[in-house]
Amino acid sequence: MGTRDRLIDSTRELLWERGYVGTSPKTIQQRAGAGQGSMYHHFTGKEELAEAAIRRTAAEMRAGVEAQLTVPGTAFDRISAYLRREREVLRGCPIGGLTQDPDVMGTPALRAPVEETLTWLRERLTRVIREGLDRGELRPPLDPAATAAALVATLQGGYVLARAADAAEVFDQAVAGILALLAAHATGW
Repeated sequence: MGTRDRLIDSTRELLWERGYVGTSPKTIQQRAGAGQGSMYHHFTGKEELAEAAIRRTAAEMRAGVEAQLTVPGTAFDRISAYLRREREVLRGCPIGGLTQDPDVMGTPALRAPVEETLTWLRERLTRVIREGLDRGELRPPLDPAATAAALVATLQGGYVLARAADAAEVFDQAVAGILALLAAHATGW
Protein backbone atom coordinates (compact mmCIF):
# COMPACT_ATOMS: atom_id res chain seq x y z
CA MET A 1 0.00 0.00 0.00
CA GLY A 2 1.39 3.37 -0.99
CA THR A 3 1.59 6.47 1.15
CA ARG A 4 -1.52 8.05 -0.39
CA ASP A 5 -3.60 4.95 0.40
CA ARG A 6 -2.19 4.71 3.92
CA LEU A 7 -3.14 8.34 4.52
CA ILE A 8 -6.67 7.76 3.24
CA ASP A 9 -7.16 4.57 5.26
CA SER A 10 -5.79 6.18 8.42
CA THR A 11 -8.15 9.10 7.95
CA ARG A 12 -11.09 6.78 7.40
CA GLU A 13 -10.45 5.03 10.70
CA LEU A 14 -9.85 8.25 12.58
CA LEU A 15 -13.02 9.86 11.23
CA TRP A 16 -14.98 6.82 12.36
CA GLU A 17 -13.34 6.86 15.80
CA ARG A 18 -12.99 10.58 16.52
CA GLY A 19 -14.89 12.66 13.98
CA TYR A 20 -13.47 15.46 11.87
CA VAL A 21 -12.33 17.86 14.60
CA GLY A 22 -10.72 15.04 16.58
CA THR A 23 -8.74 13.95 13.54
CA SER A 24 -5.63 16.08 13.36
CA PRO A 25 -3.17 16.01 10.45
CA LYS A 26 -0.45 14.98 12.90
CA THR A 27 -2.47 11.98 14.11
CA ILE A 28 -3.24 10.98 10.54
CA GLN A 29 0.44 11.16 9.63
CA GLN A 30 1.46 9.15 12.70
CA ARG A 31 -1.09 6.42 12.05
CA ALA A 32 -0.18 6.26 8.36
CA GLY A 33 3.54 6.29 9.05
CA ALA A 34 3.89 9.29 6.73
CA GLY A 35 5.57 12.62 7.10
CA GLN A 36 4.00 16.04 6.73
CA GLY A 37 5.63 16.48 3.34
CA SER A 38 4.11 13.25 2.07
CA MET A 39 0.65 14.28 3.22
CA TYR A 40 0.84 17.65 1.50
CA HIS A 41 2.37 16.09 -1.58
CA HIS A 42 -0.81 14.04 -2.08
CA PHE A 43 -3.44 16.39 -0.62
CA THR A 44 -3.86 20.14 -0.28
CA GLY A 45 -4.89 19.72 3.34
CA LYS A 46 -7.04 17.91 5.87
CA GLU A 47 -10.34 18.69 4.12
CA GLU A 48 -9.26 17.18 0.79
CA LEU A 49 -7.87 14.12 2.57
CA ALA A 50 -11.07 13.72 4.61
CA GLU A 51 -13.15 13.96 1.44
CA ALA A 52 -11.06 11.22 -0.19
CA ALA A 53 -11.47 9.09 2.94
CA ILE A 54 -15.24 9.58 3.09
CA ARG A 55 -15.58 8.83 -0.62
CA ARG A 56 -13.58 5.60 -0.23
CA THR A 57 -15.71 4.53 2.73
CA ALA A 58 -18.84 5.35 0.74
CA ALA A 59 -17.63 3.35 -2.27
CA GLU A 60 -16.91 0.31 -0.11
CA MET A 61 -20.28 0.62 1.57
CA ARG A 62 -22.09 0.81 -1.77
CA ALA A 63 -20.21 -2.20 -3.12
CA GLY A 64 -21.11 -4.24 -0.06
CA VAL A 65 -24.76 -3.24 -0.21
CA GLU A 66 -24.91 -3.94 -3.94
CA ALA A 67 -23.39 -7.39 -3.45
CA GLN A 68 -26.06 -8.28 -0.90
CA LEU A 69 -29.00 -6.82 -2.78
CA THR A 70 -28.17 -8.61 -6.04
CA VAL A 71 -28.00 -12.17 -4.71
CA PRO A 72 -30.74 -14.59 -5.75
CA GLY A 73 -33.90 -14.56 -3.69
CA THR A 74 -37.01 -12.57 -3.07
CA ALA A 75 -36.94 -8.87 -2.33
CA PHE A 76 -37.65 -9.68 1.32
CA ASP A 77 -34.80 -12.22 1.44
CA ARG A 78 -32.33 -9.76 -0.06
CA ILE A 79 -33.35 -6.91 2.22
CA SER A 80 -33.25 -9.23 5.21
CA ALA A 81 -29.74 -10.40 4.30
CA TYR A 82 -28.59 -6.79 3.99
CA LEU A 83 -30.13 -5.72 7.31
CA ARG A 84 -28.80 -8.77 9.15
CA ARG A 85 -25.26 -8.69 7.73
CA GLU A 86 -22.39 -8.58 10.17
CA ARG A 87 -21.58 -5.05 11.33
CA GLU A 88 -19.50 -3.32 13.95
CA VAL A 89 -22.70 -2.04 15.53
CA LEU A 90 -21.18 -0.43 18.60
CA ARG A 91 -18.83 1.65 16.44
CA GLY A 92 -21.80 3.07 14.56
CA CYS A 93 -22.18 3.52 10.84
CA PRO A 94 -19.02 4.98 9.26
CA ILE A 95 -21.16 7.09 6.89
CA GLY A 96 -24.32 7.72 8.91
CA GLY A 97 -22.29 8.69 11.96
CA LEU A 98 -20.77 11.58 10.02
CA THR A 99 -24.20 13.25 9.91
CA GLN A 100 -23.73 13.97 13.63
CA ASP A 101 -20.47 15.81 12.96
CA PRO A 102 -21.24 19.52 12.52
CA ASP A 103 -17.92 20.16 10.78
CA VAL A 104 -18.63 17.48 8.17
CA MET A 105 -22.22 18.66 7.65
CA GLY A 106 -21.08 22.29 7.51
CA THR A 107 -18.45 21.64 4.83
CA PRO A 108 -20.05 21.10 1.40
CA ALA A 109 -17.20 18.95 0.06
CA LEU A 110 -17.43 16.60 3.06
CA ARG A 111 -21.21 16.61 3.31
CA ALA A 112 -21.70 15.72 -0.36
CA PRO A 113 -20.45 12.09 -0.25
CA VAL A 114 -22.41 11.44 2.96
CA GLU A 115 -25.62 12.80 1.46
CA GLU A 116 -25.01 11.06 -1.88
CA THR A 117 -24.45 7.70 -0.18
CA LEU A 118 -27.53 7.83 2.03
CA THR A 119 -29.63 8.98 -0.94
CA TRP A 120 -28.19 6.14 -3.04
CA LEU A 121 -29.03 3.63 -0.30
CA ARG A 122 -32.66 4.79 -0.10
CA GLU A 123 -32.96 4.69 -3.90
CA ARG A 124 -31.37 1.24 -4.12
CA LEU A 125 -33.72 -0.18 -1.48
CA THR A 126 -36.64 1.52 -3.24
CA ARG A 127 -35.74 -0.38 -6.44
CA VAL A 128 -35.59 -3.71 -4.60
CA ILE A 129 -38.99 -3.08 -3.00
CA ARG A 130 -40.47 -2.01 -6.33
CA GLU A 131 -39.07 -5.20 -7.93
CA GLY A 132 -40.67 -7.22 -5.15
CA LEU A 133 -44.02 -5.58 -5.79
CA ASP A 134 -43.72 -6.08 -9.56
CA ARG A 135 -42.86 -9.78 -9.09
CA GLY A 136 -45.67 -10.34 -6.61
CA GLU A 137 -43.21 -11.05 -3.77
CA LEU A 138 -44.54 -8.09 -1.79
CA ARG A 139 -48.17 -7.01 -1.47
CA PRO A 140 -49.56 -3.51 -1.76
CA PRO A 141 -50.22 -1.12 -0.24
CA LEU A 142 -46.52 -0.61 0.22
CA ASP A 143 -44.89 2.64 -0.83
CA PRO A 144 -41.38 1.70 -2.03
CA ALA A 145 -39.75 5.07 -1.29
CA ALA A 146 -41.35 5.47 2.14
CA THR A 147 -40.48 1.89 3.06
CA ALA A 148 -36.87 2.35 1.94
CA ALA A 149 -36.62 5.52 4.03
CA ALA A 150 -38.00 3.61 7.04
CA LEU A 151 -35.43 0.84 6.51
CA VAL A 152 -32.53 3.30 6.39
CA ALA A 153 -33.91 5.23 9.38
CA THR A 154 -34.20 2.00 11.35
CA LEU A 155 -30.61 1.06 10.57
CA GLN A 156 -29.25 4.45 11.55
CA GLY A 157 -31.46 4.66 14.62
CA GLY A 158 -30.50 1.12 15.56
CA TYR A 159 -26.85 2.15 15.63
CA VAL A 160 -27.68 5.08 17.91
CA LEU A 161 -29.78 2.98 20.30
CA ALA A 162 -27.17 0.23 20.46
CA ARG A 163 -24.36 2.67 21.16
CA ALA A 164 -26.40 4.43 23.86
CA ALA A 165 -27.17 1.07 25.53
CA ASP A 166 -23.69 -0.32 24.80
CA ALA A 167 -25.49 -3.42 23.55
CA ALA A 168 -25.57 -4.71 19.97
CA GLU A 169 -28.76 -6.62 20.81
CA VAL A 170 -30.70 -3.35 20.65
CA PHE A 171 -29.68 -2.96 17.00
CA ASP A 172 -30.80 -6.54 16.35
CA GLN A 173 -34.18 -5.76 17.93
CA ALA A 174 -34.65 -2.76 15.65
CA VAL A 175 -33.83 -4.89 12.59
CA ALA A 176 -36.17 -7.67 13.74
CA GLY A 177 -38.94 -5.12 14.24
CA ILE A 178 -38.67 -3.52 10.80
CA LEU A 179 -38.40 -6.93 9.15
CA ALA A 180 -41.56 -8.08 10.93
CA LEU A 181 -43.36 -5.05 9.51
CA LEU A 182 -42.01 -5.76 6.03
CA ALA A 183 -42.88 -9.47 6.35
CA ALA A 184 -46.53 -8.47 6.75
CA HIS A 185 -46.37 -7.45 3.08
CA ALA A 186 -44.39 -10.46 1.88
CA THR A 187 -46.24 -13.20 0.04
CA GLY A 188 -45.77 -16.71 1.31
CA TRP A 189 -45.60 -15.66 4.97
